[in-house]
Amino acid sequence: MPLVRRQARADGAALFEIVQGFVASQALVALVELDIFKRLRGGPKSAADLGQACDVAEPKMQVLLQSGAALGLLKRKRGGRYGLARKGAALLGVPGLEAMIRHHRAFYDDLKDPVALLRGDIAPTQLAEFWPYVFGARGDVDPDVAETYSDLMAQSQTLVAQDTLRAVSFKDVHHLMDVGGGTGAFLAAAGAANQTIEMTLFDLPEVAPGAATRFERAGMRERVTIASGSFRDDVLPIGADAISLVRVLYDHDDQTVAALLAKVFAALPEGGRLIVSEPMAGGVRPERAGDVYFAFYTMAMMTGRARSAEEIAALCAEAGFEKISSPTPARPFVTRVLTARKPAI
Repeated sequence: MPLVRRQARADGAALFEIVQGFVASQALVALVELDIFKRLRGGPKSAADLGQACDVAEPKMQVLLQSGAALGLLKRKRGGRYGLARKGAALLGVPGLEAMIRHHRAFYDDLKDPVALLRGDIAPTQLAEFWPYVFGARGDVDPDVAETYSDLMAQSQTLVAQDTLRAVSFKDVHHLMDVGGGTGAFLAAAGAANQTIEMTLFDLPEVAPGAATRFERAGMRERVTIASGSFRDDVLPIGADAISLVRVLYDHDDQTVAALLAKVFAALPEGGRLIVSEPMAGGVRPERAGDVYFAFYTMAMMTGRARSAEEIAALCAEAGFEKISSPTPARPFVTRVLTARKPAI
């Protein structure tokens, strides 16, 4: 039957996209690590020219460039030269994306035996080694590791901050505290968008110097208090009428999350607001970003998990919060936002 044949062909093509996905991602890694996108910013080049510049044989460079064109990242021009396509140019403009792609070597290594990962037979994983702060390390983290961690978090935080600020109004916020905010990328964005709010950054002492430098450069040093501590062990500072947890909860297990939410509740005044922003998974409508990428990523980190908005809402309710809401995210692959209020007695 023609209709059945068309559906079967469409299903076959969709299945092949899944099967070949790992090859596409590795081709992207090669394009990034060889700086192909940056080399093409000045205009189209041939496989011979790029091969010579990258120390890759011309026939193999031709394969890589053709794959980039097939993925919609490059365009094949007349004469066999290659230039940037719209998506390839866009990749260069997304803060932190190239750094994240390079960092994926660790994630790919953990996924080389996905069944072993599911069964818990890999310990420690590469991602667990890369993200040391998730385990509550204090004072014993190599400075180079701390810098790498902080830089990657800050770069990838830009898009998260954009979507969070679009989803949440800060008009009634006088003092915002960002817990686990690293070197302050989210607070810097929030402060730029809301010129009158005071801010507090609460995170481990290892990231404080980087945060101080960021706020100084942004002209916000007088508006921001940097409070060093661990939300695992220390009481949160009081005084903020809004507290944000940006990409924090999915790094931790339910017990740690419940304890943190209880501390946030205690630190907020009556009517104070909680803002949670992170990718979510496990909802009634599965989607690729949360239920494939972030679900496996957090599994490889070995501590937390990507939760649904409903699960996070339930944890917030247990901590005492009310008026919990989570609007439909603009870009689920970037973040989803949930807000809640401490009751006014």
